[in-house]
Amino acid sequence: MTTQNWDLPALIDHTVLRPDATKADVLRLCQEAREFGFIVIFVPPCYIDEAVEAVVGTTIRVGIPVGFPLGGHTTATKVAEAIEGVARGATVLDMVINVSRLKSGDYDLVRGDMAEVVQATKGVEHKVILETCCLTREEKIAACRLAVEAGMDYVKTSTGFASAGATVEDVRLMKDTVAGRAKVKASGGIRDWKTTLAMLEAGADRIGTSASLRILEEWKASLEMRR
Repeated sequence: MTTQNWDLPALIDHTVLRPDATKADVLRLCQEAREFGFIVIFVPPCYIDEAVEAVVGTTIRVGIPVGFPLGGHTTATKVAEAIEGVARGATVLDMVINVSRLKSGDYDLVRGDMAEVVQATKGVEHKVILETCCLTREEKIAACRLAVEAGMDYVKTSTGFASAGATVEDVRLMKDTVAGRAKVKASGGIRDWKTTLAMLEAGADRIGTSASLRILEEWKASLEMRR
């Protein structure tokens, strides 16, 4: 698909997850989604009620993180988070993988951790955040394979709260590893159109960012320059 044919707002998960975000920030995010055409927003779980109410009557989907940002929660805790979030109106869940257990080689536990969340909240979209900056190449490949086996819809690069975010190399590796059995979301450090374009060209199916408006502005300017 060419740059000109991308419906960019539909590819962006418009996000506000920083710890100092206020209710006003969340409501502004919802309004921006309505105004600019973002179809998924991500908010802290404590604001899911306000977000769902703010986008009622639209096709905007509300997402929340699960096991965020470190992933070391027990499976029961992640399942409870996911169930409550869906009951309150979330239709997209981005769950952090258990990085520590993955690095310890406890693959059955890691697979089961994801699978239990998926099974407990059928009918919604599930992504798993790998936190790629913490993993070796072999661990990234293993995580992608486990995610597919667990029934995840997407593998996602990063929380945005670790030492580094998405890279083109990681997106390509994840895309090759899932081989069409799941999609790829790039997130973490994506703050301009140049970086967004690089991620999309590397194979990302979705982009997670809090810099959505800047990216849209730069994208539209690039289209004008091509005319």
